Amino acid sequence: MPCYRCGTRQVDPDRGESPWKRGVRGDRQVLVCPECQGSFDWMADLDRCPVCTSVHLVRRLGETECRDCGYIRQQPAASSLPGHLAALAPGPRGAAPASPGLAGTSSESAALEGLAQEVELALARVLGRTAGSAAGG
Repeated sequence: MPCYRCGTRQVDPDRGESPWKRGVRGDRQVLVCPECQGSFDWMADLDRCPVCTSVHLVRRLGETECRDCGYIRQQPAASSLPGHLAALAPGPRGAAPASPGLAGTSSESAALEGLAQEVELALARVLGRTAGSAAGG
């Protein structure tokens, strides 16, 4: 997952605690790279807990949990899906979905393509293959 602010991808961590921070923004889990943490008030962009106003939130399985007070907020089923999949979910009473296409915007397509390439290279490193042979099997 890239930094939501600058798009830098997190690399394999060194031993110890990661310098990357995570939070929730717009009901989506985000990461903040160390450079962006130092360059602006990154916490001001994050969602806050409605009970204790903490920014120490985590998203998982359609819910948002506050790490400070333990408050858990459930999401309606369709809104817990990623944007490109939520558009495909049935609307009220089985209405046809308003489908923008699976790829969504061209920036989403480019991000997914970049992610696919990174995964391919990582698998090739782990399996001891060259990137070209990893795609072929």
